[in-house]
Amino acid sequence: MDAESDVALDILITNVVCVFRTRCHLNLRKIALEGANVIYKRDVGKVLMKLRKPRITATIWSSGKIICTGATSEEEAKFGARRLARSLQKLGFQVIFTDFKVVNVLAVCNMPFEIRLPEFTKNNRPHASYEPELHPAVCYRIKSLRATLQIFSTGSITVTGPNVKAVATAVEQIYPFVFESRKEIL
Repeated sequence: MDAESDVALDILITNVVCVFRTRCHLNLRKIALEGANVIYKRDVGKVLMKLRKPRITATIWSSGKIICTGATSEEEAKFGARRLARSLQKLGFQVIFTDFKVVNVLAVCNMPFEIRLPEFTKNNRPHASYEPELHPAVCYRIKSLRATLQIFSTGSITVTGPNVKAVATAVEQIYPFVFESRKEIL
């Protein structure tokens, strides 16, 4: 087994966060009283609305800015955001779906081997930081992709990036480095 051989790694996307605007002012009290699956947080000035299909949670501000979390793909996030805009239109608001943007993608990937974290950190010092007293994982940052990877000794890697493509590229880039520091099986 070497680092150059093609290894199929399953990257499981666990959360996609997206933002869009409605281009109109939203009456939060009206949404709270007439909308379905709604939680009104008056002290913070926002409304939480949940959709069942796709399973997303939206944070709605009166300015018309809406943040959707919980989708498992970029397509599902856009579909959920459009469904949310449609449900606000049905409540009587003049909603125009604009400025849609995926802002964050969280994914998990499992390596087929365990990793020696102190050795990995020593070999990748400027990008990797490991504080075992504070957190059990190495924090590895790839500035060019704007991605952050949490690498655990079990071989599990949690990746946070701006989009799905950046997450996949980050896993491809990190594989040779973690392969060097894998634990030998006796």
